[in-house]
Amino acid sequence: MSDLSATYKRLLETQKRIATLGSVEGTLEWDERTYMPKEGAPHRAEQRALLAGLRHEWSTALEIGEMLTELEQSEYGGHKLSPEAVNIREWRHDYDRLVKLPKELVEELTRTATHAQDAWIKARASRQFSLFRPWLEKTITLKRREANYLGYDDEPYDALLDAFEPGAKTREIAVVLSQLRDHLVPILKAIAGSSLKPDVSILQREFPPAAQEAFGRQVAAAIGYNFNCGRLDTTTHPFCSGLGPSDTRITTRYDEHFLNPALFGVIHEAGHGIYDQNLPREHWGTPAGDPVSLGIHESQSRLWENMVGRSRAFWEHWYPQAQKAFPALKGVKLDDFYFAVNEVKPSFIRVEADEVTYNLHILLRFELERAILNGDLTAADVPEAWNEKFHAYFGLKVPDDATGCLQDIHWSSGYIGYFPTYSLGNLNAAQFFDQARADLGDLEEMFRRGEFQPLRKWLTDKIHSQGRRYHPEHLMEVVTGKPLEATAMVNYLKRKFGKLYQVHFTV
Repeated sequence: MSDLSATYKRLLETQKRIATLGSVEGTLEWDERTYMPKEGAPHRAEQRALLAGLRHEWSTALEIGEMLTELEQSEYGGHKLSPEAVNIREWRHDYDRLVKLPKELVEELTRTATHAQDAWIKARASRQFSLFRPWLEKTITLKRREANYLGYDDEPYDALLDAFEPGAKTREIAVVLSQLRDHLVPILKAIAGSSLKPDVSILQREFPPAAQEAFGRQVAAAIGYNFNCGRLDTTTHPFCSGLGPSDTRITTRYDEHFLNPALFGVIHEAGHGIYDQNLPREHWGTPAGDPVSLGIHESQSRLWENMVGRSRAFWEHWYPQAQKAFPALKGVKLDDFYFAVNEVKPSFIRVEADEVTYNLHILLRFELERAILNGDLTAADVPEAWNEKFHAYFGLKVPDDATGCLQDIHWSSGYIGYFPTYSLGNLNAAQFFDQARADLGDLEEMFRRGEFQPLRKWLTDKIHSQGRRYHPEHLMEVVTGKPLEATAMVNYLKRKFGKLYQVHFTV
């Protein structure tokens, strides 16, 4: 073995060891949000802080930088897109980012997140922002410090956004969201003017949680979520945890009087899980086996939830089984059910929002986060600012903090800069779906027959198997032949909802 090969092997072993430690920390976080006793947060905070500090220490060791330099100078790996070359390139990106952060800050961010999540759960349950406010204030202070250590060209938000969507810039996201708003507002206005309205009461009957879970498991397995290396559990805010090459866990929440949250939540999180389960196992613990970005990850969940799970063809296959699972749907026509699950109407909760208004929820959060980091908004001002913006965008008055600024777990987790990736996910999903249809043929006819594996396999071949080989914007061009744009999503919305609400849109 050459000295160069030995260096790469040593670096690979080091990075896989770090990844294994990260998966241990991830397992503790999963437990914290599912089964941990209510009083377990203080000790869990110290456990996670210790692991985060240790992982940071290992990840920023001087030896890693030296090995990377040696391998970079030798152009190890030959082709720039080989697994070795991709790993070296992405390890360098991650290393250069991490070495800027003090270990004590990393530990404190992790410790604070555990306490903040515990406070958020209690604040949300009691509908009192005041219980969460001190922890949000501390989180903001720590995230500003993080941004300052990382550095940025234009504004602090850039530094935090890069952790979720590498290379993305705040000003570019602002333009994308503004353009989306300009497209969505007239669509929403036209739909609001339609005389056709779905009967959503059919979704607000008796739906026993046990039956919801059983049906959700059946659907998730059919679209490709592998329960032999996955779980489905309950939590306050649904999420997916990819803990290892054969351990991916999803969660949901149940409402016995409303079918949508758990049903579409399961499909959504299964989309995330399918991505994680189909990353190259042989490259686990390296960038070649990692998801490329949250915007791409979110495209998978939104594609399965909306373009598949809310399609008429999907329900032509599943509706007879749903009627057997839920007696409350007996006598309800398929067309009425399909219209109900696709209702377009301004609503308070992001994760339950329809496809047309969803991105307005993201715009609101993006603008608040940006103002917070720039010092234009304090934690104490958040509820009032949220309520004012919400009324301006949706025409609704927020009844309480749980329905307003406490509905998402992200800020308690320290995930400031995460929200824009949801809108990027919607755009990515529509463009990927158009290309899948062009490559595979009549997807809707496949769905009617209950055939979902051709689409799942296409997504794995084109996206999941690529790991971090391509940067997000490059991956889109490789898969679809063109850069990311809003056209596919806007046309999709116009076609689908124009037909449902009998409104004419130019496509």
